[in-house]
Amino acid sequence: MELTTVWFGLIAVLWIGYFCLEGFDFGVGMLLPVLARDDTERRVLINTIGPLWDGNEVWVLVAGGATFAAFPEWYATLFSGFYLPLLLILLALIVRGLAFEYRAKRDEDRWRRRWDTAIVVGSVVPSLLWGVAFANLLRGVPIDADKEYVGGFFDLLSPYALLGGVTTLLLFLTHGALFIALKTDGDIRHRARDLGVRVGVAAAVAAVAFLAWTQGLTGSAGSAVLFVLAALALVAGLAVATRGREGWAFLGTFVAIALAVAGLFTALFPDVMPSSLDPAWSLTTTNASATSYTLTVMTWVAVLFTPIVLAYQGWTYWVFRSRISTRHIPTDPGTSSSPAPQPVS
Repeated sequence: MELTTVWFGLIAVLWIGYFCLEGFDFGVGMLLPVLARDDTERRVLINTIGPLWDGNEVWVLVAGGATFAAFPEWYATLFSGFYLPLLLILLALIVRGLAFEYRAKRDEDRWRRRWDTAIVVGSVVPSLLWGVAFANLLRGVPIDADKEYVGGFFDLLSPYALLGGVTTLLLFLTHGALFIALKTDGDIRHRARDLGVRVGVAAAVAAVAFLAWTQGLTGSAGSAVLFVLAALALVAGLAVATRGREGWAFLGTFVAIALAVAGLFTALFPDVMPSSLDPAWSLTTTNASATSYTLTVMTWVAVLFTPIVLAYQGWTYWVFRSRISTRHIPTDPGTSSSPAPQPVS
């Protein structure tokens, strides 16, 4: 197997990890004003992802860095053509990160409400725009013979691309709601599980429509199998959620997102950025790649360090596996004494 194909697959894995892990982060952020009835419950929701969200963002940083090193032509054309949406995503992620860090700096309701709004906006914008961006990669964008993007911002807002954005938004909402149900106890747990099932039905409809449209545009036999399996995993997750099995339900949405993203990259291959003007002008894994020497060095670095990163992140999730509820939140923010969280069952 050529190293260009290997690195295309590795970049796909990085995006799968990002959407599966950061996806529930975004969902929790978007559901902050929906599920929480007071500040204590909002603190519970934020605490479910407090130890995890910044580690989850590492996946997109590594994906961007790997794209830059392995496929510099793809990186250059992507970031020039998608400059505005990617800038909006970056700003949203910055504001969202600041909100998590600064929300508790003052004991004022207005201060906390403003940062809560920042968390919501910082979660909605990436959830929508990532779907729009990936849909455009699959549909194809105006790239000329010099491998340069020659379209405008509104060329990216086709009905297909907008459906992609709505699909990722709804999937992340469902994923986040089921994560909250898995990580909390009491009333929040039940409200989150019920909401996850309701939103999940809408997500399933949108996902089936988007994946079927994608299959019709550029799909292959491999992508068709992955799309069908993704749909089945999502339906199965929603089915077990109605029976109160939050762990299996969350696993269902996790697997559904992973298979759907894998299917999208399978449908895209061997292109990395198709041209809607002329297929001969498309960027592929061959004409957009770095040198063989660069890819070889990157491969050895990945082999050495990837297991360490995965082991550390897995350990983090294990340490913070317990459920939390309002009884674990001290009334006084400066008080640390509270009952010990119970392990997830």
